[in-house]
Amino acid sequence: MDLRDEERMKARVALLRCDSYNETAVDRAVERGLEMLGGADAFVKPGEQILLKPNLLVPELPKKCVTTHPSVFRAVAKVLQANGAVLSYGDSPAVGSTLRAARKAGIHEVAEAMGIPIADFKTGVEIFFEAGHQNRKFVIAQGVLDSDGVVSLPKLKTHALERFTGCVKNQFGCVPGILKGEYHVKLPDPNDFGKMLVDLNCFIHPRLYVMDGITAMEGNGPRGGTPRQMNLLLFSADPVALDATVCRLVNMNPENVPTIRFGQEFGAGTYLEDAIELVGDPFDDFLDREFKIERRPVAASQSQGFVRWINNRLVPKPVIAPESCTCCGTCVQMCPVEPKALHWKDGDQDSPPVYDYGDCIRCYCCQELCPESAIRAVKPPLRRLLDLLPL
Repeated sequence: MDLRDEERMKARVALLRCDSYNETAVDRAVERGLEMLGGADAFVKPGEQILLKPNLLVPELPKKCVTTHPSVFRAVAKVLQANGAVLSYGDSPAVGSTLRAARKAGIHEVAEAMGIPIADFKTGVEIFFEAGHQNRKFVIAQGVLDSDGVVSLPKLKTHALERFTGCVKNQFGCVPGILKGEYHVKLPDPNDFGKMLVDLNCFIHPRLYVMDGITAMEGNGPRGGTPRQMNLLLFSADPVALDATVCRLVNMNPENVPTIRFGQEFGAGTYLEDAIELVGDPFDDFLDREFKIERRPVAASQSQGFVRWINNRLVPKPVIAPESCTCCGTCVQMCPVEPKALHWKDGDQDSPPVYDYGDCIRCYCCQELCPESAIRAVKPPLRRLLDLLPL
């Protein structure tokens, strides 16, 4: 094999600078990024039914940086439509309907103007995935199964459970509604949960990933964090390579993210630096060593005996800030375990809910979905002490 063959076999990730969500600027960056991967016709053919899968975690305005920005959605849709693809779009939010989330995020207005319908993300169909390593049965939204292919549009954000939510995790929204919560109950260990996400991504197998990192989310993500300007769009057909590249941009070891580590192990892509070809604008132009993200590996969650006793003293626990809590009850409603790990003390719904950490599986669904960003993952004292030790 000569050097040119080796270069062709590398996973290609394109990094394109885009300083704002101005429509013209985003259009140009998207067109340039796709050209560097071989053009739109490398991913879609005329007449194919292609599903666009943005991140619509919850109904939020674009400025909150929780969802894929409508300018990115529009730009990708333009290029694919020009190539003859027949588009639909969808996601299954953790709270509310696809339509409500899409309207709040500004995506529905764009899609309606472009003649792009919402796919069916209410109806779930059980499938068997023979190639799955950990999970071989999934319930998948009908709209995903009706398409010829998927183009994934993730948002660059932090995540309390998996450290980082990007390309691989974006496909979790292809599981309809409350069924997503069942996976947190069955797979409380973040490593096992990451394996499930990789299997799911391998089944759906999006053809292309375009990540919105123009304004990313750091800190208490994926909903309650802080917007941070990264001025970046990323493109790849390899979700693991793209996610790993983002980790390196924020000074994080990709191996510490379960979806990346198991993504390579399960054959979903590569995180190895020498197996990734970076094209577009210089990597160093986007390097952000101060980006607020938990950089240590995740700790395994256990549920029995002494191991759990130790675990409760090492694994960050969700804590409600009473001054920010509006007592809306979203956290109680979305807690996936039975009995609930948090409840209204003495039935008092005018005071913040309280936790029973003995029942808490550390899935952080409450933190992820709190509309007021009133819940944070707080490290126990022993863990804070250990974190002072050198990596």
